[in-house]
Amino acid sequence: PSRANIAALKHIGVEIIIAFSAVGSLREEIKHRDFVIPDQIIDRTKGIRPSTYFEGGIAAHVTFADPFSPLLAEIIYSHRKCLENPENGDGINLHCNKTLVCIEGPAFSTRAESHLYRSWGCDIINMSVLPEAKLAKEVEIAYQMICMSTDYDCWKPNEVVSVESVIANLRQNVDNAKKLLSEILPDLEKALKEGKFAYLKGSMKNSCITDKRVITEKAIQKINYVLPGYYD
Repeated sequence: PSRANIAALKHIGVEIIIAFSAVGSLREEIKHRDFVIPDQIIDRTKGIRPSTYFEGGIAAHVTFADPFSPLLAEIIYSHRKCLENPENGDGINLHCNKTLVCIEGPAFSTRAESHLYRSWGCDIINMSVLPEAKLAKEVEIAYQMICMSTDYDCWKPNEVVSVESVIANLRQNVDNAKKLLSEILPDLEKALKEGKFAYLKGSMKNSCITDKRVITEKAIQKINYVLPGYYD
């Protein structure tokens, strides 16, 4: 569904994707219900999920050094104050510049895996950022995930993740997510009108490494749906 959804968004002219996701925290300081803006991804999926639009006789290499949009992250972080509530001490922190490890799922991590990801410098963990982020890159859409911490995965003694804890903390965070989104939307509209995401257009034009003489008509038709005219 990720490929179909992002292809449809691209086809109707979408330039920005803001995704929300529940994540497990791999750091003590990222507490339950905190928000996180990751800037890096470690891929621990197993290659099962379709993760490219380039197939069936056509191959391309997408630049993925920075999987998220720095501009989107900057805009979101500038509104962090809306999550704070100093009057009752129940403020939600918004952390930035964190590393997200994406696992295959649907099972949660083993305790050994959780400690391994912590030793790698990972800060949060989920199952959904991939292939979304890769697909968005391929179709030149600016992408940023906003993560909401629901648990401590299973690295922390006596606090093992469960579906119940994830759902409970997500429900408590619905209003915070709505509040943050309503704050950032005017800035996103302004950035779009000023053409600040125009730099993405054309970034995939020279990514194809397949000889055009051997690319099938079917492959061209499929890629033209999301990148029209690039590989005719």
